[in-house]
Amino acid sequence: MDQEGAAEHRRRLLSGAKGRVIEVGAGDGGNFGHYPAEVTSVLAVEPEPYLRARALEQAASAPVPVEVVAGTADRLPAPDGSADVVVMSLVLCSVPDQHTALTESARVLRPDGELRFYEHVAAEGGRLATVQRVADATLWPFFVGGCHTHRDTAAAITAAGFTIEDIDRFDFPADQPSPARPHILGRARRNP
Repeated sequence: MDQEGAAEHRRRLLSGAKGRVIEVGAGDGGNFGHYPAEVTSVLAVEPEPYLRARALEQAASAPVPVEVVAGTADRLPAPDGSADVVVMSLVLCSVPDQHTALTESARVLRPDGELRFYEHVAAEGGRLATVQRVADATLWPFFVGGCHTHRDTAAAITAAGFTIEDIDRFDFPADQPSPARPHILGRARRNP
């Protein structure tokens, strides 16, 4: 997916980030190479052992210090207000409860801290929205790591106490049919 454009999305997601970062659901560490020099540290939280091992490999060559740890989005291993930025990239589709994961992210952010998000989301009506609802109610989550395609993630971000400052909506990949095609990428600020 990086060769099809996801690498550019990751670069946009992390551009301008600075200070202490907590990356929730770091996966295989695909974001690590895109962190700018202004980031002083990354605490990369990943619950899945196989992906965590791949992330550890990626951390060794990252341009900024990255510590990879076990943990989940609903219980981040970090103190209150310890991060300047929280990054959530293609993870809010698979968490058991978006509100819990997002309020936990708000907890670890400093007052006025920033949430960076890059997620696939619910289609805005039409046939694709129907396909997403059917996929989520049948086997899609079972075969795709708990992924749910029909979540209104932007509304969940706002409901969890964030103000969205910047959001881009786009289809990715644009030319391939997939229930996980609608995406959002943006920044939100933790409400004081």
